[in-house]
Amino acid sequence: MVIKAEITYQSKTVKYFPEDLKANLSLPLQMILIPSGSLKMGAPDGEEGSSGDEKPQHEVNVSSFLMSRYPITQEQWRVVAERTDLKVAANHKLDPNPSYFKEDYEKEGDRQKRPVESVSWQDALVFCARLSELTGRSYSLPSEAQWEYACRAGTETPFHFGESITTNLANYRGTDNEEYSWKGNYGRGPKGIYREQTTPVDYFKAPNAFGLSDMHGNVWEWCLDPWHENYEEAPRDGRVWDEGKESLYEDISKNIDVLLKDDRTCVLRGGSWDYDPWYCRSAYRFNNGRDARNYDYGFRVMCRSGRT
Repeated sequence: MVIKAEITYQSKTVKYFPEDLKANLSLPLQMILIPSGSLKMGAPDGEEGSSGDEKPQHEVNVSSFLMSRYPITQEQWRVVAERTDLKVAANHKLDPNPSYFKEDYEKEGDRQKRPVESVSWQDALVFCARLSELTGRSYSLPSEAQWEYACRAGTETPFHFGESITTNLANYRGTDNEEYSWKGNYGRGPKGIYREQTTPVDYFKAPNAFGLSDMHGNVWEWCLDPWHENYEEAPRDGRVWDEGKESLYEDISKNIDVLLKDDRTCVLRGGSWDYDPWYCRSAYRFNNGRDARNYDYGFRVMCRSGRT
């Protein structure tokens, strides 16, 4: 695949290409090259807020891939959802305007740069299949291992920022919630604010070392994998963890109807605007049904290679 441009963040050079969605967008779909490498997946013993489903921590080797710089925005979603000529799923339609947050955030027109939310795993997968047909490249949701590798970007701390997090860096609930005994701060970090809504992507201008923004907070992000209770016998090569069915995920467009019929729960990562900071940790795992649509569920896409 040809990489068309570079961005520099804090003395780090990031390679990316803008995907052509055949529309004039206020924010193009930018796909960042994530280099091959390894990570210690899961939480180490003693990490505040960690639980058994984040263990055992284990080393995973991940091959290079491309990931969208931001969660898919409302504008990007609408452009693809309106392309009903892209017939990829027999009986699954996409709502061009599913998001709960339909108003501008601070500036006129910035609603288009808010992440799309209120989309299910099934919706996200159909979007990926349509995007593959539109572009001729193989798009999908990231595997859980790819997501954590991309989020950590070489770090082993609870957040890619370091040992803690603030609401100046990410969009999460930074105030105490007495009903659930949630704290608005993590570790020695400060409490912050509770915005009670999504923010436009890259609002904080705080990308990780790979150049990815909003990996912590804003919206939960769907991953491709069905849920597992822990990492016992997890694969060590970054692939989707679905024993004996891995080939189904190699071509989403070809197998979309089979995948949509599966009723197992799937993984979400990253936390959201409505959750406290320990849910935003790089290692935190969550799951819900494939048809679940919440006002803090979104996604970003990954691309393996060019198809045409």
